[in-house]
Amino acid sequence: MKRSLDPDIRLLQAAADPTRLAILRELSGPDAVCACDFTACCDVAQPTVSHHLKVLREAGWVTAERRGNWVWYTLNPEAAARFRSLAGGLGPRGETGAGLPAGAIGGGRRPLPVVEARELA
Repeated sequence: MKRSLDPDIRLLQAAADPTRLAILRELSGPDAVCACDFTACCDVAQPTVSHHLKVLREAGWVTAERRGNWVWYTLNPEAAARFRSLAGGLGPRGETGAGLPAGAIGGGRRPLPVVEARELA
């Protein structure tokens, strides 16, 4: 399968994996997280964690900083804002997403738009 160059698609694809989503949830706090700590939250081996962190880094989700022997990761605020913007644009027509609590992605319960099938004449 051909890899998309669209940064929005890469951002969404990176977050769609259960392990990567768990990593993003760990990073949602204010502090940086050491790469060695993700094996506990994700229940996977270190090489697998490294692979998922690489995918998240390439998609722009995370930033990395080497401190001695360890690499510390933080959530890229620009990627999170882009994700909120993408998710906020999926509401019914005329709805702006205003009034959502801070940090709510699309309100959590907003339905995706319905695509109606049309008969070809």
